[in-house]
Amino acid sequence: MDEHRLLNGKVIRTQGKRRWVQFRRIKAVRPMEYLCLDIKHVWVQGENRWFYQLAIMDVYSRRILCWIFQQSVKQADVIALIRWLDLRYGLKGVFIRNDNGSQFLANKVRQALQDLEALQEFTHVATPEENAYIEAFHSIQQTELMDRHIFLSYYDAKQHIEKYMHWYNCRRRHGSLNGFTPMEKWVQGFACSPLRQTIEPGSGAWSRPDGGEPQCVATALYSLEHSHETAYLRLGGEHQHSNKLNLKQKNVQLIGV
Repeated sequence: MDEHRLLNGKVIRTQGKRRWVQFRRIKAVRPMEYLCLDIKHVWVQGENRWFYQLAIMDVYSRRILCWIFQQSVKQADVIALIRWLDLRYGLKGVFIRNDNGSQFLANKVRQALQDLEALQEFTHVATPEENAYIEAFHSIQQTELMDRHIFLSYYDAKQHIEKYMHWYNCRRRHGSLNGFTPMEKWVQGFACSPLRQTIEPGSGAWSRPDGGEPQCVATALYSLEHSHETAYLRLGGEHQHSNKLNLKQKNVQLIGV
């Protein structure tokens, strides 16, 4: 970051003690237990400048839950993403691991996570291996996407990234997941989790709005999640799908569905 002058001489000031990670390797046993997030800078040749991608990953399934790609990533963007995640899945009791970037250290971000009762963890300085899952994803993305393409514009880069995210989540099989894709592992984890009872208490099934036969949890979750998999988050703009997700935050909108 310093070598490419991406810090712009920023001085990070924060209040309160940080919760440092206790274990270098995360062992998640269900979806939405551990999340990790990080920022990756992407060179766009046609614009002759760097852009920034922020992605949030579920450690259990390796699924990229949401991401943004824009000229800069500010603390307001991080807050908007975590609030969207809380509205959709709930962040109470969820461990969220990040490095010591200024966006994650910001007092407003830390307070927002505390208000949502999420448990924020900071990796130790100069220890990227403590956030290995998201770092590994960025390395894979660099090899499979960035190193193979010269992006002609911001929109060209964003379109390629959107397609890659869908392929990574739904098509790319992982040896560490026993050959499953992140999306298959995500659905499998929820189907076997006590959290499924929040779908319809005591039934283990999802009632269909058309009055048809209830679907099994795994099938219903896959249908719901797969229909939104090509979506990504954007701050601002006019296109809204808040009626689907019951979003009340005006600055968080789901597009691309």
